[in-house]
Amino acid sequence: AQLRLPAMVSSGMVMQQNESTALHGWGGPGSQVFVTTSWNNKTDSSKVSNFGKWSLMVQTPAAGGPYSIKIRNERSEITLSNILIGELWVCSGQSNMEWSYRQGLKDIINELPVAYNSNIRLFHVPKTGSSAPQDDVRGGWMICDSVSLKDFSAVGYFFGKQLQQQLQVPVGLIDASWGGTPAETWVPAGLIENNATLKTAAGKLQQFDWWPSTPGAAYNGMINALTGYKIAGAIWYQGESNVGTNGSYAELMRTLIDSWRSAWKKDFKFYLVQIAPYEYGNTLDAALLREAQHEVSKYPGTAMISIPDLVDNIKDIHPVNKRDVGLRLANLALGDHYGKLKSGFRNPVIAGIQKNKNKLVLTFDHASSGISIHGKKITGLFISGPDESWVEAEAKIEKDVLVVWNKKVKNPEYVRYGFGSTTIGNLFSGNGLPVAPFRNDHWNQIKSN
Repeated sequence: AQLRLPAMVSSGMVMQQNESTALHGWGGPGSQVFVTTSWNNKTDSSKVSNFGKWSLMVQTPAAGGPYSIKIRNERSEITLSNILIGELWVCSGQSNMEWSYRQGLKDIINELPVAYNSNIRLFHVPKTGSSAPQDDVRGGWMICDSVSLKDFSAVGYFFGKQLQQQLQVPVGLIDASWGGTPAETWVPAGLIENNATLKTAAGKLQQFDWWPSTPGAAYNGMINALTGYKIAGAIWYQGESNVGTNGSYAELMRTLIDSWRSAWKKDFKFYLVQIAPYEYGNTLDAALLREAQHEVSKYPGTAMISIPDLVDNIKDIHPVNKRDVGLRLANLALGDHYGKLKSGFRNPVIAGIQKNKNKLVLTFDHASSGISIHGKKITGLFISGPDESWVEAEAKIEKDVLVVWNKKVKNPEYVRYGFGSTTIGNLFSGNGLPVAPFRNDHWNQIKSN
């Protein structure tokens, strides 16, 4: 008959504002559980099922706190204190989302002396794989400070800090990331098994001792237990482990997004980071994976940031600048979700390519502040005729368009920019955001002069 609560429902937690969200736990089968929330002094009740579980929905107010919640039955009472109401985000993916102070990141080391902020709460989900969906996770809510930050996602922290400063409301961050994991592990297994394309791709994944590659393993162990608590959205930094299965990645990620939104019963925002330049080998696999991520970003309620300019070493799959990754994600949320920014929060993307005699004229979306070439000559830009013979292109900016040509190509048809494993490029918006990689051909092999 003793009341027991999941790790997510505890003192110090953050609940999403203006939402009907679930509280649940365990108790004596057949008994009644009463929940009183201090923000409205309302008491709701729930009967414990014959499986020993209870659940009920509570309505949260606008951002504020601290509040308390009393949960009781006929034998015991639990009081949860220091509860904040604000914005709650999930931070997930593989190692570039997971990286923290423990990997020696200078930005986090420098942040520790000023990390304390009682309006930012952190919940770190331990790495846990499971063959069946779990209804609880280990861990606990902690105030952000120099101790709790050390094991927390650097990208997630800088994202949350910027949101808290700009919105001036409490922010809760849930770090559910696991280095090395392919996206299949974060999707309910049945959705992979019942899709021929996704099942075939999952069968090609390498198995490792340090992280699961089994469909559903991370979802079962680290995500399922979170889905009762309404969130504002999710940020996602993953893809490196799916470079070799890039052909199915867009469909896989749409399936992941749909499954998460279905489990949370909310079409929340989903923001992803395009993987950075890295020496994957002399193939187009990484470029094709980025292209798939761009396709994912067109999905409703989904958007992407591009970060090639934040890479200082193409031989390191983990760029050390996590601060600006987090800030770009935060600005994307501030502009796209919260309406606090009018422009300058999206990377420019190719909008159209038109032929003008022996030149191609390129236009861009999200480039209202114009585009510019950082340096004397554009890099990472190639042009081809219909014969699939790629040569470096010359380019100049005329008003708000980019004119591209090469004297050797008399009949230009196709252009590629930043389309390679390690290509960084130097084309930017007037707001300083890099133009995302693009192409208008459909050749998936490397052929050039």
